[in-house]
Amino acid sequence: MVKSKGKRSKTRKKLRKKVREKGKLSTQKVIQKFEPSMKVSIDIDPSITAGQPHAKFHGKTGHIKERRGRGYVVEVRDGKSKKKVISRPEHLKLVK
Repeated sequence: MVKSKGKRSKTRKKLRKKVREKGKLSTQKVIQKFEPSMKVSIDIDPSITAGQPHAKFHGKTGHIKERRGRGYVVEVRDGKSKKKVISRPEHLKLVK
């Protein structure tokens, strides 16, 4: 049988919430605002599939480039190249 290669393949442990984090999402995380050039970390929330970046970018840090619709464009390094990832604020965490 052919192995499926969907967007959430190989994410059994990567996209899993801890026991104490399960349940309803906090509204603070949804409403948070970012400005261009702010440093953020991509922290995917598995309970919300809308605006979710690809799982290979989970845990990567980058800079906000612009706001696009309800989401943000984050520039992340992938090896030597830079990639632009579009993500909603629920999947981003501010790095100080």
